[in-house]
Amino acid sequence: MPDLPPALRTLLEYYRPLSTFSHGWPGGESLLSPGVNLLGANAAYLPADVDASTLSEATDWARQHDVPPLRLLLGSGGEAGHLRVGTVHSTAEPGALHVEQLSRLHLPRWAAVLAEAHGQPEWALPISRHLAARLEGPTHATLLMAYAGSEEVGALLWQPSGAHLWGTLDPAVDAPLLSAAAELGGGETWASLPDSSPMSLMDEQGVSFAHLPYSEDR
Repeated sequence: MPDLPPALRTLLEYYRPLSTFSHGWPGGESLLSPGVNLLGANAAYLPADVDASTLSEATDWARQHDVPPLRLLLGSGGEAGHLRVGTVHSTAEPGALHVEQLSRLHLPRWAAVLAEAHGQPEWALPISRHLAARLEGPTHATLLMAYAGSEEVGALLWQPSGAHLWGTLDPAVDAPLLSAAAELGGGETWASLPDSSPMSLMDEQGVSFAHLPYSEDR
């Protein structure tokens, strides 16, 4: 197991089974998934003191697969994206929103909501096909869909390692959807939030995606 900070480790454990390729490096690991825009499944998870040769090798490996070379970092040093990572607890708050589990047969519907929530509806089909292959066979992954009345307004993929792949069409849906994921985790779960989310997490830390090669003293 790579010796990484908890915020990076939960993302690596979450996205590893959702990625197409993985490669181990001293103290870290790279995930690649050509053909889908899942940042967490297309990044290098490396320790802060990684040496220049490992950065170069991870960069070359990504380029060999025609994937933009990215690295995850703690803090705000990355220019390719930013998340807030921490834990969320389940809450019993009644309301007009409800969340239900979906069977894998509804993965295309789920992916359509996820892609729309991120403003990239054209990625719905590639994501659906990619995850269908990754989620075949026995798995603890659970698809959640949030509704406002009969309207589908949020989608989330929960795994025992956390709730990191999700999106909503209304920020008011964020809390109920993540609360439902926390229930699956026994009352709490690791989660990541975009900066646009009004929520906050316990023990929250910022995580950034940076272009490789990247070192703190460049």
